[in-house]
Amino acid sequence: MKLKKIVLGSALLLSAAVSSISVQAADKVRFVTEGAWAPFNFIDSAGMAQGFDVDIARALCSRMEADCEILVQDWDGLIPGLKVRKFDAIIASMSITEDRLKVVDFTNKYYSGGLRFMGRVGEKLDLSDLDGKTIGAQRSTLGAQYLEDNFTGKADLKFYDNQDNVYLDLLSGRLDIVLSDELPTYNWLKTAEGASKFEFKGNSFMKNDEIGIAVRKGDTKLKEKLNKALDELIADGTYQKINARYFPFSIY
Repeated sequence: MKLKKIVLGSALLLSAAVSSISVQAADKVRFVTEGAWAPFNFIDSAGMAQGFDVDIARALCSRMEADCEILVQDWDGLIPGLKVRKFDAIIASMSITEDRLKVVDFTNKYYSGGLRFMGRVGEKLDLSDLDGKTIGAQRSTLGAQYLEDNFTGKADLKFYDNQDNVYLDLLSGRLDIVLSDELPTYNWLKTAEGASKFEFKGNSFMKNDEIGIAVRKGDTKLKEKLNKALDELIADGTYQKINARYFPFSIY
């Protein structure tokens, strides 16, 4: 009987230890963002990731009582890095699309966006006649896909590794038109040096663009935790306070 009690006690201790390790592992979440999509994610003068995406990630970590890390990765490496477990969740203003859902899972949306063209002030944009025009967008985005689907052969299309380089070529005159998400463009037009020479062209479209947090395919546990925490941030007003730091209107 004494031997049986010792064996049972050891088994219970081992089970508790394994459970404790599992909980600790679950409470460690490595978020990744791009760092080149202001005001949603960017690198500040101290070399730290900042922006709406980062603030939401930190608020989610606080709500989940998780030990979180914010990492930075170039856009093209986000999904590949997630798949090989370099990080656990992508919070980089990534649109929820059918193609991406084939390789990753997404949380519920944490904001909504739309596409909009931008060009020089006073210059008319005629999408039916783009001969001689050069249009730019960030590679592997909804905007780039839209250009490829609708304007291949109708204009010179240029794609860039990040949005900052799109803006640089627009300012230098190497681009006539830019297609991007409306919200970061709104921020750029209001804050960037030289941006006063440019303006939106036409209305925004594809407004059903929902932005989510990507997790590995099948990581239901983390997805559910993030969805629950996000619902709580919205319910208690935390989300709205973060929204107001960057935009004078709701982006949800």
